[in-house]
Amino acid sequence: MNIFSNLLPQPTQPRAQKKRRSIEIKSEREIEIMRQAAKIVATVLKETSERVEPGMTTADLDAYAEKRIREMGASPSFKGYHGFPGSICSSINNEVVHGIPNPKKVIRAGDVLKVDTGAYFEGFHGDSCITIAVGEVTADAAKLIRVAEETLYKGIEQVKAGAYLLDIAGAIEDHVKTNGFSVVEEFTGHGVGRNLHEEPSVFNFRTREMPNVKLRAGMTLAIEPILNAGSKFTRVLRDRWTAVTVDNSLSAQFEHTVLVTETGYEILTDRSKV
Repeated sequence: MNIFSNLLPQPTQPRAQKKRRSIEIKSEREIEIMRQAAKIVATVLKETSERVEPGMTTADLDAYAEKRIREMGASPSFKGYHGFPGSICSSINNEVVHGIPNPKKVIRAGDVLKVDTGAYFEGFHGDSCITIAVGEVTADAAKLIRVAEETLYKGIEQVKAGAYLLDIAGAIEDHVKTNGFSVVEEFTGHGVGRNLHEEPSVFNFRTREMPNVKLRAGMTLAIEPILNAGSKFTRVLRDRWTAVTVDNSLSAQFEHTVLVTETGYEILTDRSKV
């Protein structure tokens, strides 16, 4: 077990848990509800990305996201989760995950902004994250964001019934390393459904630390690679939530909730469909 405990809000799953639980296979009815929860998340993230501008605060974004989630008949998955105070995680530049929305945290031109959110609708969660280039960013930051998004899809392309979790992990790891970045290993993706975090853990690098689960149709996974421009290691600030890079390097993350099908996958949080 690493330094991150289950008491964190964990829009990303902490690594290695000794006690294993069964992996849920969703029914057609449950999948349809998850599609609706995921559509709410996708809508909020799309609107947020179009709304961000320098001078706003992360608290402004949080208030907007909560309002929109509730207007669409859902509740924010993150708010109150193990005491987390926000409806989004807003992490800027060297902040890796779990940034707390703050009225004093002003978004500036050139920032690399991660916005992660979830919606709970009729008993099921959707979960997704985007990284936003605020205004004009440096060439290095633009490359990090581009490769982070590419990496997510490299992982998703491995998904189908009969494939394995380490097929996803290997595709992610290879693309990250080919492009000269590091994979954050202290956080992983996860199953998602009735609970915000379910089995299995979805690693972003090859490991023998966890069982190499065979995928089955009806599984729903939150796949979420996190890339750092420098060291892969992170530390948690005194607020006990915000994880930052140890070397102050930039970090980027993308995440989708994905349904495993017999022939491949369905991206439930696809923003292009809202």
